Amino acid sequence: MKDERKRLYEGMYIINSNLSEEARKKALEKITKAIEEKKGEIHKIHDMQKRKFAYEIDKKREGYYYLVYFSVVTSAIKELWDEYLLHEDIIRFMTAKADKVLESLEFEPLALQP
Repeated sequence: MKDERKRLYEGMYIINSNLSEEARKKALEKITKAIEEKKGEIHKIHDMQKRKFAYEIDKKREGYYYLVYFSVVTSAIKELWDEYLLHEDIIRFMTAKADKVLESLEFEPLALQP
């Protein structure tokens, strides 16, 4: 028997930086629509702006980062991944279970070791 209850996830998406602002919005909309089509619910989207990569990915050096909190049934995750792989504007994506929706993104400075 499949686990069909909804869980909270956070998805990190890196979208091609060569796209216009309108095309970028459409790419993000395509991601959120895919979640909603699987009877998912979007809770929060954090636009993390354009960032440089640590290394070149598909001949690209930077991309636009988005962190999306959403709820969807567990069985839909594989279907979403299959759709993301076909989405040519997504450079990389990652989905992980989340405990709660973060209203703001804050990073603590790393402690330097002596």
